[in-house]
Amino acid sequence: MSVSSPPPGAGPAAARDGAVEDLRATVGLQIEDEQLLRAIAGGLAEVETMLRDVVKSDVQAVHDAALHLVEAGGKRFRPLFTLLSSQFGPKQGSEHVLIAAAAVELVHLATLYHDDVMDEATMRRGAESVNARWDNTVAILTGDFLFAHASRLVADLGTDAARIIAETFGELVTGQMRETVGPGPGDDPVEHYLTVIAQKTGSLIATSGRFGGMMSGAEEEHIQALRRFGDIVGTAFQISDDIIDIASPSAELGKAQGTDLREGVRTLPMLYALADPDTDPRLIELLAGPITEDALVAEALELLRRSSGLERARVTLSDYASRARSELAALPASPARNACESVADYMVARTH
Repeated sequence: MSVSSPPPGAGPAAARDGAVEDLRATVGLQIEDEQLLRAIAGGLAEVETMLRDVVKSDVQAVHDAALHLVEAGGKRFRPLFTLLSSQFGPKQGSEHVLIAAAAVELVHLATLYHDDVMDEATMRRGAESVNARWDNTVAILTGDFLFAHASRLVADLGTDAARIIAETFGELVTGQMRETVGPGPGDDPVEHYLTVIAQKTGSLIATSGRFGGMMSGAEEEHIQALRRFGDIVGTAFQISDDIIDIASPSAELGKAQGTDLREGVRTLPMLYALADPDTDPRLIELLAGPITEDALVAEALELLRRSSGLERARVTLSDYASRARSELAALPASPARNACESVADYMVARTH
């Protein structure tokens, strides 16, 4: 669902046209309606400009670090979903919609700065991570800086929006804490993992849909449907990433396979495999901790592909996609609803 950022200094028309072409090329989001396509593309171009303006600082070090990930681009799915959700209300693409779209992306970017510190990452979106280029302290403070600006933007949207974004902050942090601490005695590792990714990924995408509906004046029933759809889709995208990290060759991934294996992270296919008494004992041995040798990563990937875990994860993903589509039934038939349905279909298709 990649939507690349316009180059620095690009004018509004060039940015809009570039965004249109990106959306046309997007596999996950199918927009057949020309008017909707241009509305979403134009909104994304305006959000991009807003992001660059918001992160400016008189302190050069802060300015450079904050702009680093903005310029690295990214999927921009959260603002895209905010704009798409605004199509269900009468005030489509209003200033408040654009502000909300920029705010949710700032929150997302802030979490990436913090994630890179915790993961000791050296690359992000094809560029050197801030913690690697500067240091951990700069990365953490830059993330805090972006959280602060997101809060400032949302403050202009009213007290309800401010409360919602504060609750979302809480969900994001709680999800990260759950992941860090791990499941407790007696906890189901699969349920724990699904809760973690719902909080870490689903919660902000749910807020994106909710904000889009709220700021465009959509009916409450439609706002809640968009919120639930976003929550399910966000969780499902992480599951699909888990599957792809195991099932897809490095050439298709555009990065090394087995990232989670190397970091010692047990994703859904691994958890399902570990729960199966018929799983190869060698795979259980390999999944006991981080794998640093390429040959052992390749061995673990091959065993995972042959295990029941990968297929069970695909079944779970299909269930999430079905649940996501069912939430859309509450929305009026429209090109925007068709576009949302294409996202649910894409989640499953991209893993085969």
